[in-house]
Amino acid sequence: MTMEFIAEPIPLAMDKDGTIRVGGTRVTLDTLVAAFKQGATAEEIVLQYPTLQLADVYAVISYYLRETVEVDTYLDRQAAEALEIRKQVEARFDPAGIRDRLLARRGQLVESELIA
Repeated sequence: MTMEFIAEPIPLAMDKDGTIRVGGTRVTLDTLVAAFKQGATAEEIVLQYPTLQLADVYAVISYYLRETVEVDTYLDRQAAEALEIRKQVEARFDPAGIRDRLLARRGQLVESELIA
């Protein structure tokens, strides 16, 4: 009996925004690698993200272990972009005092409902 070995593609795809997702799901490579780095097993990752297939998680972990530098470079770039976006959002919408502003707005709504 001979076994046939078939090379399967890595279950990763880049979406239109440049984010890499796993196995046709919305779960990102960032999320899977972060869980793995925190010590989660492939089985635990699938339990946490049930849209993932166990074989896909193992394949992505294997890819990560073989291409750590490349994947970490991508993850660092994603983190830098996220930080830049956060700074832009915070510059546009000052988070300081947001709770107080929301409570004041809620109070105004309640008052207007009582008057009406």
